[in-house]
Amino acid sequence: MCDSSSDSESTRHNLDPIALHDDNKSINSFNTFKTEQNNENLSLKITRTETKKSLHELGISSDIPHPDINNPPIPNPIFPEEYNLETSTGLVPVKTLESIGRTKSEPIKADIEFVTFTINDPENPHNWPMWLKWVYTFVISMFVISAAYGSSCLSGGLFTINEKYNVSTEVSTLTVSLMVLGFAVGPLIWAPLSEQIGRRPVYFISFGLYTIFNIPCALSPNIGGLLVCRFLCGVFSSSALTISGASLVDMHTDKTRGLSIAFFSFCPYSGPVIGGLVNGFISIGTKRLDIMIWVNMAFAGVMWILISLIPETYAPVILKRRAKKLRKETGNLNIMTEQEVTPQSFKEMVNECLVRPLKFVITEPVLDLVCAFVALIYALLYAFFFAYPYIFNKLYGYEDNKIGLMFIPILIGAGLAIVVTPIFEKKYATICKKRKPKPEDRLEAALIGAPMPCIALFILGATSYKHIIWVGPASAGIPFGFGMVLIYYSLNNYIIDTYAKFAASALATKVFLRSAGGAAFPLFITQMYEGLGLQWASWLLAFVSLAMMFVPFIFYKFGESARGKLCKEDYTV
Repeated sequence: MCDSSSDSESTRHNLDPIALHDDNKSINSFNTFKTEQNNENLSLKITRTETKKSLHELGISSDIPHPDINNPPIPNPIFPEEYNLETSTGLVPVKTLESIGRTKSEPIKADIEFVTFTINDPENPHNWPMWLKWVYTFVISMFVISAAYGSSCLSGGLFTINEKYNVSTEVSTLTVSLMVLGFAVGPLIWAPLSEQIGRRPVYFISFGLYTIFNIPCALSPNIGGLLVCRFLCGVFSSSALTISGASLVDMHTDKTRGLSIAFFSFCPYSGPVIGGLVNGFISIGTKRLDIMIWVNMAFAGVMWILISLIPETYAPVILKRRAKKLRKETGNLNIMTEQEVTPQSFKEMVNECLVRPLKFVITEPVLDLVCAFVALIYALLYAFFFAYPYIFNKLYGYEDNKIGLMFIPILIGAGLAIVVTPIFEKKYATICKKRKPKPEDRLEAALIGAPMPCIALFILGATSYKHIIWVGPASAGIPFGFGMVLIYYSLNNYIIDTYAKFAASALATKVFLRSAGGAAFPLFITQMYEGLGLQWASWLLAFVSLAMMFVPFIFYKFGESARGKLCKEDYTV
């Protein structure tokens, strides 16, 4: 092998069984020639690799940038650009990286060559046609809605569970809470697995199991079986809520990423609303639990098929497969990705996915406050699924079908939020052009959205009287839906930017706390409204929302100094 660190083109002519060198020939990447010598057919494999000069031209220096959030978990990587860089040859030798000052505490074999995408590589998701990216974005968004729909689909007909299994509403409410609790457990499995085998296999396995486990839910002979299967449905379907956002980041570049994530922010919160709306009519029209579950299974099954048709989007897995193919074609076993060279150990995986997120709950008050606000909004959404039936049945005698219609204003509000989020994205892009952005720059949308849940709950309490037409309490859903999406969109970005070094762990903390809140609130909301009355129950939640409303304002004003004092280290770099 010739010296790959020289500024001249680095070429290798690998002749099996004899290695030959010819630096004077112009060659193309990965060309294979057949030659005949002494009446024997020998395979001549010629490979060109990147040089010190070509890496400098691509902007690669001795400074190792922080890995992107979607990079695989590699301890102290020396080439984090591997997964989003396009080179002319597709191979970057470790020797060349070392020649520009890239070093690692544990030395890597000098003859290892890292695989990258090539220029305008069709397998690079960033190079897919824009129309195709948005088609996939729509499918992924519907996929998320499908999982969220399933979490609340039984809330529109709890009486059918009560009648079938002869249980109280407190017990039937667990069918919702346990599935949401499964959302907290599932990410511990699917997130790390997607980093090893890819998004597509995880979607196929997990959502296939989710679709199948709707069958025992529909046919369960007792309430215990239903509750266990609902929890498992939450675990299996949580892959959609856990890694779908990452799939969008895999495909979209900075120009369209913000808009796609803004659109995606609508889905985890609108899905439960649609579930309550649709199944209210099913439960009243059929009075059968199994029909609600079969409809959910049909929705999940269609989305399972569609999501399985989307190609793999995770660059590390795409490159890992390419490296395997090149090793087979060239016989060079040193062609790898950095993830293959330094794989994450089981201990490191447990730390990344379980220990550190739980540790953050104890050690990071900044993250706790932000996640607490996100968890409150998510919990309030699920609280509405049990507060609305009580309010509208008591005031107007509505059954689940008409009560489901009362959720439409929440969807309207959420849709309005999608309309305004591009404004915040453009403003953030302008800031990035003028100066280096701070995590607090992400909070402007939350400043608008934060007061909305409080306003919504005060409206709900003030209009919960028999002499006021149903439009009054139903209209509370518009500001709630509007604020809900803006808060989630803004605070999610703030968490990523604030904890960039361990963004995956910080987001896991958020998912855990959010799901815990969503699972807990339904268990006491009905009793709270019975005990405090229609007005004061809503106003109590409004006062809690009022207190939490100041979180984004405080961090917007004092966030930089607060992070310096309260965070254990500067995670933004």
